[in-house]
Amino acid sequence: MSEKSIEPTGLSRRDFLKTSSLAAAGFMIVPRYVLGGKGYVAPSDRLRIAAIGVGGKGQSDIASFAATNRADIAFLCDVDRNRAAASVAAFPKAKFYEDWRELFDKQSRNFDAVSVATPDHNHAISTLAAMQLGKHVYVQKPLTHDIYEARLLTEAAKKYKVVTQMGNQGASNDGVRQLMEWYDEDIIGKVHTVYCWTDRPVWPQGIPWPVAKASVPEHLNWDLWLGTAPYKGYIEKLVPFNWRGWWDYGTGALGDMGCHLLHAPFKVLGLQYAKDVQASVGTVYVDEFKQGYFPESCPPSSHVTLTFPKTDKTEGDVTVHWMDGGIQPVRPDELGANEVFGDGGNGSLFVGTKGKMIAGTYGADAKLLPTSRTSEVKVKQKIRRVPGQAEGHYAQWVEACIAGYGKAELSAPFSESGPLTEALLMANLAIRGHDIRRANANGGFNYPGRGLKLLWDNANMRVTNFEDVNQFVRRQYRSGWNIGTI
Repeated sequence: MSEKSIEPTGLSRRDFLKTSSLAAAGFMIVPRYVLGGKGYVAPSDRLRIAAIGVGGKGQSDIASFAATNRADIAFLCDVDRNRAAASVAAFPKAKFYEDWRELFDKQSRNFDAVSVATPDHNHAISTLAAMQLGKHVYVQKPLTHDIYEARLLTEAAKKYKVVTQMGNQGASNDGVRQLMEWYDEDIIGKVHTVYCWTDRPVWPQGIPWPVAKASVPEHLNWDLWLGTAPYKGYIEKLVPFNWRGWWDYGTGALGDMGCHLLHAPFKVLGLQYAKDVQASVGTVYVDEFKQGYFPESCPPSSHVTLTFPKTDKTEGDVTVHWMDGGIQPVRPDELGANEVFGDGGNGSLFVGTKGKMIAGTYGADAKLLPTSRTSEVKVKQKIRRVPGQAEGHYAQWVEACIAGYGKAELSAPFSESGPLTEALLMANLAIRGHDIRRANANGGFNYPGRGLKLLWDNANMRVTNFEDVNQFVRRQYRSGWNIGTI
């Protein structure tokens, strides 16, 4: 990618370059023993965090950072003052902003790291801007809204040498490491097929955009909430949660749960980039014989199949099945009739040449099949565990930021979470390709996107056999909110 910085409109130029150089220059570190006695935490040993999106998941994220006793919440930023109220009350010393661009412009010398917990469509633009200022970043899953953005942030992390972590906290769970140890000891042989499933969505999908007009609440800055997305009038119940089911803002069930469920297969098998994908989706009928066509909304359910090339941990290609909307794979014969499959609504199943293993959301509650083998099979613990597991995910990032780039282990750095995010977004390409309807003599029921296997050119980030879906690899940003290259 070319050497060109992002320039989001509204962010004063006086100073992306000036503040970037200041951030790179750093400050003199005063040793702890000069400032205080035993147990004293020097200012240089604390991380100053600016948080973008501080309600909901953002609220719990910053509370977890603060609970490490190694981080200070220095700035809060949110477009919804009602959603931000609890965090504002919890951190009264943190200055509040509505617009992250103003925050970066005025305060970039006064924080070290940025937490991003906005809706998916606004993840990448603020994250890239933070990295270009030399700031460490923690970004909620999915890392980005588009494949291009995921690749961009993965490369930016290397270029700017900042500490990165995606907020799929299950990546720090013991269960993922247990699955890896069983697999590395050849307990189930070589895996060739994986199934991941979820009961999401638990928000409306497969519906038309509401026609009823609504007034923007006084506590919400609607224009800033839209950010990179096309301008539309405000509708009820989109904020703060139901945006997940609309393509302009969210990434559907895959975006919500894909990073939590696909992380374990990626780590266990060393997966990287898929080479092809195909999908089938649930259909909504508007009357007895007419299928609904709602291209703005994610479908109510889907089954996606991705093929990953051979890795040094597999004997050949690996087929990964993703199922959402309550669809589940056939229960394995080795699982008892009354035993829970995954965690009930969500799970992962690994099928190897010598056996099978399962886990729930976040790779938790890992088991060998039949489940009696879980306690019978003994393998040496070789992979270091993260203290605190899911909560330790936050502490791990904080400590890594304080230590400096490349000096501490991370569970979900962008080098791993970038390719993982690309995989689930590639699955969404197949879902959206399935929904691209072309009128024809058969009444529109047969159209080019339905049933295709999409072939992926990873180097050029494009589908080679169905051009229509490439528009979703890198979407068009709203005027004034363009993201550049690194």
